[in-house]
Amino acid sequence: MSARRALLVSLFDHAAMFPPASLPLDEALAEDRRAQASPHAWLLGRFVVPAGVAVEGRELAVVGDGVERQDDVVFVEGETKVRCGGARTPPVEELAAFVRRCRERGLVFKATAGLHHAYPTLAGEHGFLNLLAAVTFGDEEDALRAPRGAFELDDRSFRWEGREADAEQIATTRETLFHSIGSCSFFEPVAELEELGIL
Repeated sequence: MSARRALLVSLFDHAAMFPPASLPLDEALAEDRRAQASPHAWLLGRFVVPAGVAVEGRELAVVGDGVERQDDVVFVEGETKVRCGGARTPPVEELAAFVRRCRERGLVFKATAGLHHAYPTLAGEHGFLNLLAAVTFGDEEDALRAPRGAFELDDRSFRWEGREADAEQIATTRETLFHSIGSCSFFEPVAELEELGIL
């Protein structure tokens, strides 16, 4: 597996039924089928549904009462699931502390909300590449604040400020610390990665 694939594989759990997209089930499924048929479908994780909604033939992430279930894996809001936007965007220090706490306790976490952009925006949104760098390299506050163009990713490695992580290191980080990102849009983050020349 290349470093690029190790970092991005199954990264985006498709939450098209949730805000701000808030699509009805039939439209959300149509959008998900479009994502599955795209050349970058390998970035697609599970389809996220509210508790009580059943979908056949698709791996699901089921959300309800502050808990998300993915088969036998459970992510708990505030403990192993962090909201990076939506009604409230946590400051860098808070998000960095969450990442460190999970790392120190050996917990695998999921991030959701507000991570449509690769790098931080002028509106104060966090960048998903920044979060990936924070889990990969540490120095969480600096990684989360890094500006557009700070990171390099290709088949060989993920790089930032003279540091380099190969496919094996990245795969271990994804397995033991950072699971995925819940995003109501699949195509928006993918388009940013294409614009950056990463895809």
